[in-house]
Amino acid sequence: MGSVGELAALATAFLWTGSAVSFEAASNRVGSVPVNLLRLLVGFVLLTIWGLIGHGRLLPLEAPADAWVWLAASGFVGFTIGDLCLFRAFVVIGARLSMLLMCLTPPLTALLGTIFLHENLGSLRILGMVMTVGGVAWTVMERRGGGKSTDPKSTADATPQENMAQPRTPSSSRLINTSSTTMAWGITLAVVGALGQAFGLILSKWGMASFEEPFGASQIRVLAGIAGFMVAFTIAGVWKRVFAATRDSRAMALLTSGAVFGPFLGVPLSLLAVHTTEAGVASAIMSIVPILMLPIARLRGEKISARAIVGTMLAVAGVVVLFNG
Repeated sequence: MGSVGELAALATAFLWTGSAVSFEAASNRVGSVPVNLLRLLVGFVLLTIWGLIGHGRLLPLEAPADAWVWLAASGFVGFTIGDLCLFRAFVVIGARLSMLLMCLTPPLTALLGTIFLHENLGSLRILGMVMTVGGVAWTVMERRGGGKSTDPKSTADATPQENMAQPRTPSSSRLINTSSTTMAWGITLAVVGALGQAFGLILSKWGMASFEEPFGASQIRVLAGIAGFMVAFTIAGVWKRVFAATRDSRAMALLTSGAVFGPFLGVPLSLLAVHTTEAGVASAIMSIVPILMLPIARLRGEKISARAIVGTMLAVAGVVVLFNG
């Protein structure tokens, strides 16, 4: 039977599946660029309300200075750098390949945990991680629609400067998207995104060593992520899009729902998971979101292939191994 850490990681995966559905719907209306910041702002408000009700404070000022440093660094590295690189990779090389490369996050987290936290997973834990990540990767690798998506929202989600640099004819776009230079750049972005997520988890574990209250720790992380996005958005000049998104009531309702599942509940549980079990194990269990999305895809009328079913069975078996490791 799994410990609190494994259970928290599994609950996080379910919550992040709910947030993914909400954020996808919101992004379809206003683009992923505004959603990136607004989800954190709404989450921060919810975490602040929780702090007022539960602890009578606006910010967790009782946290030691070193916890603030590590948790803030975690928020900046995980939320800002990791997410910005991942979403840009979506534009450059497509979501399928980007998500496949994001499957590197659990093994990278385990490696960093071994180096910096002296965590030893053991052979059974490693087997479970390989099975889980392998099942997710096998499922994500499946091509849909004949190859990389050329979703027009990808261009819409780029900054105005990036859009100006994009060629306007479909043929030239395909030529650039398949160039070795662009492919290398996109792969680099996705790998940096995976590294950002992995380092973010390690930094979170360091921060929670001296401040174990997950909601307060999440508030510090989210605050740092907001600050990072504000700087990045100012440089990119996308504030008009952010303000325009706030006027879409449907998008804001979806975004608020996603913020409840993600920054407000999911992030604290992810911190609890990392704090109470090995970082690599927690990351592997939390990586099964693409698997949990399959029943939702089926409800939407999408066909679930035999490959996806095999990948799901392998990932689930890996999670069972991790729980019993």
